[in-house]
Amino acid sequence: MNKPVKGAKTPEISWDLDPIEAETPADAKSEVKPEADVEWTANPNKPVKPGKKQAVLIDHGFDMEGLMTDFPTATELQRFVYDQTGIVLNLKGRSNKLKYQIAMDVLNGAEPDAAFTGTENPYLDKVDLIPEDALKDVPPRPAELEGLNLVTRFGTNSFPHPHPEWKAQDVKAQVVFRKYDNNVITYEILGPIAKVPVGQKINKFGQKVPEKLTWIDPRTGEQIVRRANGTYTPVGSRLRNFMMKQKVNKSNQWDTWIDRDFVAQGELLDDNPWGSM
Repeated sequence: MNKPVKGAKTPEISWDLDPIEAETPADAKSEVKPEADVEWTANPNKPVKPGKKQAVLIDHGFDMEGLMTDFPTATELQRFVYDQTGIVLNLKGRSNKLKYQIAMDVLNGAEPDAAFTGTENPYLDKVDLIPEDALKDVPPRPAELEGLNLVTRFGTNSFPHPHPEWKAQDVKAQVVFRKYDNNVITYEILGPIAKVPVGQKINKFGQKVPEKLTWIDPRTGEQIVRRANGTYTPVGSRLRNFMMKQKVNKSNQWDTWIDRDFVAQGELLDDNPWGSM
């Protein structure tokens, strides 16, 4: 049975802020000062071209012959440069003369061209990585909801999680209902979500590791459960029936918090509001 990874669940939803109503904060903008053009040279007496500043390379004793002898492969060379400078180079496939020249310049203090830099730690072996499924995109909000005025919103943690294994563990889903001024009612499952291991294999160190990591992700995006003409979708009927069983004094959650509709007694028998979705 897949169990949620400890610490991987989404935090409890705050019902004080509707994700539909919340404004996305503007991207933080950091002021970046333009770097002056720099001409790197090992000779401090060399004339500098107009409009450029001179930055003298410091000779740390690295030379081409020594690097080629001690680090015959691009991987070994990249790891050495990373150990010495913290800079990740992308040298694989380059000519020997070019890649050793770049490495020597960086080791002696030069800033490498962006075309020769990488992003992944050179010690990272992709063979050892555990594949991970991408988190699915949240379904889009129906176009007919655009421009409607929100009348009421109700959030609840009383619904069982749609995933059968989590439902068996009594994990609750975080659901929000919204009612609009044209009689439309919507629902949205916000979470929780978690990354979980699938399968098992033995890695090169003899350790048992997952074959891959995947997501338990019940998020639905905002979806219509009652149309403007008063008819319900199949999921909407099950959700309404489920909430009719949640008592609030002498009434229930659906009538008290979402709508004032009447439901027949025979429709209150279904204990699984999600059906086969």
